[in-house]
Amino acid sequence: MKAISKILVSLFPFLLFGQTPQTKEVNQQLQTWVSLNTVTKFSDHWGIVADVHVRENDFFESNNFYFLRGGITYIPNSSVSLTGGYAHMWLAPTKEGWSTYADENRIYQQAQLNTKIGKVGVIQRLRNEQRWQEKMANDEPTGEWRFTNRVRYLASFNIPVSSNKKWPSLVLSDEILIHFGKEVIYNTFDQNRLFIGIKQNINPNLSFDFGYMNVYQQKYSGYQYDMNHTIRLFFYLNTTIKHNVSEAPANSGDE
Repeated sequence: MKAISKILVSLFPFLLFGQTPQTKEVNQQLQTWVSLNTVTKFSDHWGIVADVHVRENDFFESNNFYFLRGGITYIPNSSVSLTGGYAHMWLAPTKEGWSTYADENRIYQQAQLNTKIGKVGVIQRLRNEQRWQEKMANDEPTGEWRFTNRVRYLASFNIPVSSNKKWPSLVLSDEILIHFGKEVIYNTFDQNRLFIGIKQNINPNLSFDFGYMNVYQQKYSGYQYDMNHTIRLFFYLNTTIKHNVSEAPANSGDE
């Protein structure tokens, strides 16, 4: 457990990235985030990933975004997976009186490593995203797009609390997101996502995690931040469509 503590402690300083000398403005928000994340293997080493996400403000009071992602995954062994694909987001307007959603297109590549430290399962994921975000003005698309390249590193720890596999396990994770681009001047740091919750198996193929996620995001201005206190419920479905195909590795999906 000492090794886990050292790793977690080393992640928290990322929250300090991107600070500027200007007076910081932090917008506190409550959100609810629900998703289904799937991996479907069609051979021993190949599969399809597909995710759907909905994030709402407060308790489903108003929408924040809808998100769909798909891709092809190559699984050389039970510990490693390499994935690439396309994703699309519909981002709800934040200005009062606006009603038009902004589109975002993404191409992504990721590598994931599943290991263990004693009985603790560890997932490490490195994801690279090319993002085209639609610019809006007066509640209408301008026809212009903001391009950024975003790099994300996730470390997630699945900690058993009982030898009885029917009991939930404790999940601790942290993900740092940084991005680059012509318009990224004051906020190379994009956001940090810290999660604590439980993971419960429903059956051998279906599980979920539920808990609290703190999303700390810096705006393009450099001194404005969102602090999202998020209730998160993610479902994970791993299946095969061919007999005698090994089980897909654990998926750690998020937007």
